[in-house]
Amino acid sequence: MILRLILLALLCFPSALSQVVPANEARFDSLAQKGISQVYNLEFEAAEQTFHDLIALQPSHPAGYFFFAMVDWWRIMIDLDNEEYDDRFLGQLDRVVAMCDSMLDLNAGDVTAIFFKGGAIGFQGRLRFHRDDYLGAANAGRKALPLVQTASTLEPNNDDILLGTGIYHYYAEVIPDQFPIARPLLLFIPPGDKKKGLEELNAAAERGKYASAEATYFLLQIYFFYEKDFTSALALSTKLHRRYPNNMLFHRYVGRCQTMLANWAQSREVFGEIVARVRRGERGYTPTVEREAEYYLGVAWMAFGMPDEALLHYYRCDELSRSLDRRESSGFMAMANLKIGNIYDLQLKRDQAIQQYNKVLGLKDYRGSHDQAEVYLKNPYGR
Repeated sequence: MILRLILLALLCFPSALSQVVPANEARFDSLAQKGISQVYNLEFEAAEQTFHDLIALQPSHPAGYFFFAMVDWWRIMIDLDNEEYDDRFLGQLDRVVAMCDSMLDLNAGDVTAIFFKGGAIGFQGRLRFHRDDYLGAANAGRKALPLVQTASTLEPNNDDILLGTGIYHYYAEVIPDQFPIARPLLLFIPPGDKKKGLEELNAAAERGKYASAEATYFLLQIYFFYEKDFTSALALSTKLHRRYPNNMLFHRYVGRCQTMLANWAQSREVFGEIVARVRRGERGYTPTVEREAEYYLGVAWMAFGMPDEALLHYYRCDELSRSLDRRESSGFMAMANLKIGNIYDLQLKRDQAIQQYNKVLGLKDYRGSHDQAEVYLKNPYGR
């Protein structure tokens, strides 16, 4: 976990520097922004056509090729278990790096080439990070960091670059503070500044020309996972969901935030809509997304004091987990079965509840699920 966070801090920084397009090119700028919006809204075919047009407009510029690769990045992001697009994505970015190297051979200070080379290497590292290839991810970070430093020096007033510096400054302080064991591993990188990082990310979200959505997304994750500021996270996730209504990642965060704030009616509404979109077969609304929605629907119905209704959703969550958990049991499987045992206790079905708690003990422990199961084996839930 600590290594994953360290690599995240290194790799997200250069990836943000890719949001650069030629100056004073209105048509180029318009196409780039249109295509970026289409990618975030998961309109992949339309985005590919837009980026084809971008490449046709300036075939010698790396931007069109880089943004075209981002279509496959989001294809990967909406279904991380599917590795179908990995090789093509990495190959597309190799082409970007080669183009940038040719540009840098002619002009070592070409800021556009530096930006897009850093971005391409950063995204290659991020994919390897998701595939648990930490050595490959670390190597990408090693290559990208000098590019990051050079680019930041060349363009110190670019609001889009604040996305990268903000991510780096925030995580470079937070990781050693939350995980002291990681401090020796961070001696080779510059120190962080959490407050400055948040200020830079907010500035990029508010004023960034191309990085606004990405900065907002990173802020959302920071507020949700690290700051535990679910009110701010809800505002950001709602903003992103309204802007990109087809993006299931932003949609899920709206429901997660409503759940963490105990807004049960809103949580039930959001996750109910997510399940409906899964059943309509909308892009990105996969069985993995449905499983999460079913679990939180169970939580919401339990909060409403309707365990029988909740039980149906926990059953469905468990059913989906049995098909999705190929390598090891997930937290959703552990917690759904624990909750099923709780409901059996409420229904005075003690023997079935005991079976459930023993089942949980046979699954991977998730945030104290084993300890909770042991407690309920000794003392029935709700009594």
